[in-house]
Amino acid sequence: MLGIDPQDFKEQARKEIGEAATRKELFALKDKYLGRKGVFASLTGSIPGLSKEERPRAGSMINELKAEVSRLIGSREAEIGSSGAAGSVCVDAVDISMPSVSQYQGNPHPITKTMDDICAVFERMGFAVVFGPEIETEYHNFTALNIPLEHPSRDVFDTFYLEQKEQANRPKGGKLLLRSHTSPVQIRVMESRKPPIAVVVPGRVFRPDAVDASHSFMFHQIEGLMVDEGINFSHLKAVLESFVHSLFSEKTRMRFRPHFFPFTEPSAEVDISCIMCGGRGCSVCGRKGWLEILGSGMVHPDVLENMGIDSRRYTGFAFGLGIERIAMLKYGINDIRLFFENDLRFLRQF
Repeated sequence: MLGIDPQDFKEQARKEIGEAATRKELFALKDKYLGRKGVFASLTGSIPGLSKEERPRAGSMINELKAEVSRLIGSREAEIGSSGAAGSVCVDAVDISMPSVSQYQGNPHPITKTMDDICAVFERMGFAVVFGPEIETEYHNFTALNIPLEHPSRDVFDTFYLEQKEQANRPKGGKLLLRSHTSPVQIRVMESRKPPIAVVVPGRVFRPDAVDASHSFMFHQIEGLMVDEGINFSHLKAVLESFVHSLFSEKTRMRFRPHFFPFTEPSAEVDISCIMCGGRGCSVCGRKGWLEILGSGMVHPDVLENMGIDSRRYTGFAFGLGIERIAMLKYGINDIRLFFENDLRFLRQF
């Protein structure tokens, strides 16, 4: 049956497998007997040519022989693996001397890292971090902030307005737009909360500026707001001094310059001593020794009244700063475009 003697077959297989000295030789024998085109595959393929009476006996014999050959190969593989004989080759061994190929792990973008660092400073002072929508209404972005209709910032050349095909879908707050600052969130906070309020608002803002080394049509800001009884300009100064010293150094000096913002009164720009030259004057600070970092002021009484907050009882301060500006100062970067080009050679430095 099938032209083989089971006993002779076993003896022949036992002899060949026993003489295999290396894993490579054993692998060749395994392929010879058990491979897709091996001896047992050929024997199994011959079964259909047998009579109905012979087929069961042939199948049983083949299975018995296959099990025996598999046992012999497994036993010899264990012997070769434990003997450590000279000349043996382990084809599936791992070379532990080879250097590993590690997967590069990403790290926070410098803008994200700076934003987190700034928020952490204010959180330690008791401010909560809140977020708001990037698509805003005219009311939240301008009107509630005491910005009049004739103000240049409301012009289409300074704000990204969104088209609305259906007049009926226009919200109560007027036209929709991409927010031009994070100040609208202070309005939303005062709409939903009553004093005391202490929040910082990080996020993206949009303005149709021409892109150059210091401007971008999309950038990031952090808005700060505190409203409570008895809040005055001294509190604003103390909070900002603590922020500057925490983010830069205790040696960094700060000064206020009078300014105008529709939503604060009085208003001030805040400068710090140049962190590059220590205030002596260099190309970064334009030889002036000072760097402008943010705008601030006391919340205008009209803004409080617009939110239903009694301006005779409550006062507050607000401030806003550009995150890219802070990151450029902190890391010595001279071109804002580097933040958005996604060049890994630049980003991996942080």
